[in-house]
Amino acid sequence: MSVLSRRSLLLASGALLAAVAVAVPVVVGTASADPASAGQPRIVGGDKATLADHPYAVYLTDSSGNQFCGAVVVSSTAVATAAHCAKAVARQDIRVVAGREDKRTTEGQVLGVSKVWVTQGYSDPTQGDDIAVLTVRGQLGYRPAKLPGASDPAYHEGTQATVLGWGRIADGGDRSDYLRGARVPVVSDSECRSDYTVYDQRTMVCAGYTEGGVDACQGDSGGPLVVGDTLIGIVSFGDGCAKAGKPGVYTRVSAFTDDIEAQAKPRLLG
Repeated sequence: MSVLSRRSLLLASGALLAAVAVAVPVVVGTASADPASAGQPRIVGGDKATLADHPYAVYLTDSSGNQFCGAVVVSSTAVATAAHCAKAVARQDIRVVAGREDKRTTEGQVLGVSKVWVTQGYSDPTQGDDIAVLTVRGQLGYRPAKLPGASDPAYHEGTQATVLGWGRIADGGDRSDYLRGARVPVVSDSECRSDYTVYDQRTMVCAGYTEGGVDACQGDSGGPLVVGDTLIGIVSFGDGCAKAGKPGVYTRVSAFTDDIEAQAKPRLLG
């Protein structure tokens, strides 16, 4: 089984390097050392989405404007994303693009990043702890997503969630110019453990259909999985895209709510 992150393109030294695609529910994928792989790299089975409904959905680019991951607004000064996304590009080269539904426009904000926090336990998406918080330079003018409690009912099996991103719309093809979203059900821990031997229910959650067909893919890594406006997951990894019996794997946000809140708290200037 080839388990890969869902970051479509890895940026390094100003060059675009082919990266790994992950099997995550409905949006872009994470980064990995393996070449881009499998499946249907797009918000598979999804539709065009709107920032009017999801104002917290944002994406990350390098200093040249190349989109490589998704992210989600968690406060007026911070966004959450996947750790593998935060580590893919040097802090000084990361840009957070907010309020821009269509990437071909100049709407919204483009903010630099002053600080990158990655959870101490992170080493690889398949090992869990795939979460990061980026503190932006300036103020984000968009409503943040809500953070879940430890026992949030949104994690119950069968709950319908929405994954959002700007990932590829065809395998090896162009990424979407506009925000897309797809609905996927939360999968039980026991089922996900049978699908992925690396699954850790403490820091991961799965979403997707048994028959496949709807999922996140290349370029969606770091993007949000939400129930209503509550952020329950961050696109992390998977086995291809939208494969039957291979749901997308997300970072379980409830395991990191306290960390996110601490890092996202606006800092007072003395």
